[in-house]
Amino acid sequence: MLILTIRTDKPDAEIGLFNNDAKLAYLTWPAHRQLAETIHLKIKELLESQDRGLGDLAGIVVFKGPGSFTGLRIGLSVANALAYGLQVPIIAATGTGWSDKGRRALSQGKDEQVALPEYGSPPHITAPKH
Repeated sequence: MLILTIRTDKPDAEIGLFNNDAKLAYLTWPAHRQLAETIHLKIKELLESQDRGLGDLAGIVVFKGPGSFTGLRIGLSVANALAYGLQVPIIAATGTGWSDKGRRALSQGKDEQVALPEYGSPPHITAPKH
């Protein structure tokens, strides 16, 4: 089972490609404020490094937080869009060993269908001006 992992909660973003438990490739890059512009290119680069394409993916594991609001929002949006478009299962995981936990859940046939973020605290929303 070819699995893409995505972690975007901090300035350095990470994506990985696994065949079940075997790590095939892993990329870390300083995404900072360019995450939305770079993540798709990095996923393509990762897949091409293994002579694979999006259609080869059988599942997606994404880090759900806690972490950067914008980083998590971008990573989870990309993960959810890919899972929906490719019709593959998705798992959102957190904590130490998040990738292992998520890949294990996929191997057990689990599918969250929509991965939701865990920001670690309530969002600070500005009250509307009157």
